[in-house]
Amino acid sequence: MNDVLAELRALRAGDLPTHGGRTLAYVYDSALPGLDELAASAHALASSVNGLDPTAFPSLLTLENDVVRTAARLLGGGAGTVGTVTSGGTESCLLAVVAARDSRPDVARPSMVLPETAHAAFHKAAHYFGVRVVAVPVDPVTFRADAAAMAAAIDPSTVLVVASAPSYAHGVVDPVAEIAAAALDRGVRCHVDACIGGWVLPHASDVPPFDFSVPGVTSISVDLHKYAYCPKGTSVLLHASADLRRPQFFASAAWPGYTMLNSTTQSTRSGGPLAAAWAVLRHIGDDGYRSLAHRALESTRVLREGIDAIDGLRVLGSPSATLLAVAAARDDFDVFTVADEMKARDWYVQPQFAHRSSPANLHLTVTAANAGHEAGLLADLRASVEAAVAAGPVRVAPEVLEFVGGLEPDSLTPEEFAGLLAAAGMGGGDGVLPERMATVNTLLAAASPALRERLLVEFLGALYS
Repeated sequence: MNDVLAELRALRAGDLPTHGGRTLAYVYDSALPGLDELAASAHALASSVNGLDPTAFPSLLTLENDVVRTAARLLGGGAGTVGTVTSGGTESCLLAVVAARDSRPDVARPSMVLPETAHAAFHKAAHYFGVRVVAVPVDPVTFRADAAAMAAAIDPSTVLVVASAPSYAHGVVDPVAEIAAAALDRGVRCHVDACIGGWVLPHASDVPPFDFSVPGVTSISVDLHKYAYCPKGTSVLLHASADLRRPQFFASAAWPGYTMLNSTTQSTRSGGPLAAAWAVLRHIGDDGYRSLAHRALESTRVLREGIDAIDGLRVLGSPSATLLAVAAARDDFDVFTVADEMKARDWYVQPQFAHRSSPANLHLTVTAANAGHEAGLLADLRASVEAAVAAGPVRVAPEVLEFVGGLEPDSLTPEEFAGLLAAAGMGGGDGVLPERMATVNTLLAAASPALRERLLVEFLGALYS
């Protein structure tokens, strides 16, 4: 047994750190002592329990109702608000879309109206459920959704309108009140994607209402494994009423076994993540979350001011939450090189490719663990920019960039994709990327979005072979 655990620890040693605030994406660290141990113990107590049937395991029913009640209270819910604990933000968004679609069986070709900054989970839902996406351009400077343009995009086929609080890419809160009012006027559901901000924004002082207190908001998604600092695998999808939630449920008696009845996309699901989330919510409590939110928000403010003071960098938009998008303010260096330099200094910042008016940038997710440690991050970021300036912009032969930019993914064979991956440094066969990714990211940036998607799908397939 000890040998197995030792092997697992050795494998984990190659991962990005999940504590200490040095991984500025993917993970959320409260820096509270003992929280991991509490969550692990609670998870172990319920890991063998099956959430498929709440009548067989009523403990999970109690836990889920408690968790939903906590989320609803935080997000302006009333006596009629209902919810479901899901495996994560993507599942919550998927279920919001399928509930909206199935609530309108009279619409032959349903569509949903999104700001172009909405999370890719909604495009995934559209792909899975046959809902057409109407992506509306956002303000090119603030990156906030254009409420008037979104209202104009609503038509008889629209079953859902989406707003972000905040958007992942820029940390910007959309004008939820105006968007929800337009949806309400047209009799269309309005979902607020608060997956990443829902446990922080209620504690911010300068954020306009975005929750169920806003007329027209019919559902909200909020992730517990983000700023509720619960272990991975828990999100909540809230609906303003049971009638709105009902189409989300699935039942089938069309086989000789038990009647399948699901509240989520899953059937069997471990009670472990739910129990761990319940324990963490109970332990931290309202006052604890208020303190954690203020720490993260204040740290974000300090970092934003510090980044603005670094020659060559600028923060995109006007972020209201705990996410920053940091772009180059000059053309004598490359942000992809800055990301490599930060990695060499034991920081992970997430590269984001250019999209419409949003230039290539680095994403920073700030958590409570960053509070008090901003000076070190800013010093290393400044040094990384200086190193990137000294190195100069990434240089790839113009003919290579032109070639990549002109490729059509549908006409390429698997062998040609393998060649492209190898040329980009992503085709070693063992799934190991080069230590420095600036050139790889530059080549990916030159590819069309469709080609980039296909290249990364092929790369993912190579990883899991």
